[in-house]
Amino acid sequence: MKTLTASTLALTLAGTAAFAEAHMTDYSNIDSAAMNEMRGDLIRSRDITGGEVYTIGEANDEWNVGTQYDAIDAGWNEIGEIEDIVLSKDGQMVGIVAEVGGFLDLGDKHVMISVPDVNLVAVDDRTYAYVTRLNEEELEALPSVDEGFWD
Repeated sequence: MKTLTASTLALTLAGTAAFAEAHMTDYSNIDSAAMNEMRGDLIRSRDITGGEVYTIGEANDEWNVGTQYDAIDAGWNEIGEIEDIVLSKDGQMVGIVAEVGGFLDLGDKHVMISVPDVNLVAVDDRTYAYVTRLNEEELEALPSVDEGFWD
């Protein structure tokens, strides 16, 4: 579990298209001591999971993969919550698991959203959200994933 958490942290930093495009630092050669000095430029996975997922709604023509946002747009709709970050076995971030649909945790489902379909949003200095170009209907049409999916 510690390895997964460390990998998640490292990949959250280097793997997301939004973060990687804006910060072209090669993190593969940074040692642990130097990483401590970079705290202001790093994001922990705990600052992402539990955050909101927004949709840009009908404004799909405005979508650009890798766009980094520094605030939530008033026109976006909150559609869910970030449950997890999904990594490939080689350590690359491939998407997020989001809880969407339902009301008061009734009728909701967990779906995977790929990296090209999400962009990172800085809510403040310590919390983050994701925005997606997919609308609510498209997200709810995605296959449901649960703990059994990973077995």
